Amino acid sequence: MRTFTCPLPEDTEALGQRLGEVVPPGTVVALRGDLGAGKTVFARGVGRGLGITTRVQSPTFVIVQWHEGGRLPFAHADLYRLGSEDELEELGLDELFDEGLLLVEWAHRFPDALPADHAVVVIEEDGEGRIVHVDGHGPRSRALVEAL
Repeated sequence: MRTFTCPLPEDTEALGQRLGEVVPPGTVVALRGDLGAGKTVFARGVGRGLGITTRVQSPTFVIVQWHEGGRLPFAHADLYRLGSEDELEELGLDELFDEGLLLVEWAHRFPDALPADHAVVVIEEDGEGRIVHVDGHGPRSRALVEAL
């Protein structure tokens, strides 16, 4: 696990950008944090690091946003509004694991939906900015963490 101090939102976005620059195809990242913690700011940085030119915003109401045109396809999902495993199954997230990057907010609500090899990014507010913990579960994700 690596921990990063991000005093400003720009620092959180820059860390996301770094992840987007080094992430290999087929990576799944679970993104955790309270409402307003900076998950979308981080995701916007990831998109910039991938070279995505479309606007990255919270997918809370659309569940999954697709972004293409960068180094890798980027699927940004938000499971906050899902109420059951059946609804999750209908999304077909497991089909998105192979091609590019799947970034999943609120994934901890459905931990069995993640592949064994995935990264976890936890964003916490500490009164002076944000603390970002990045951990890898599996060889691909541990290599990603080390590359940050």
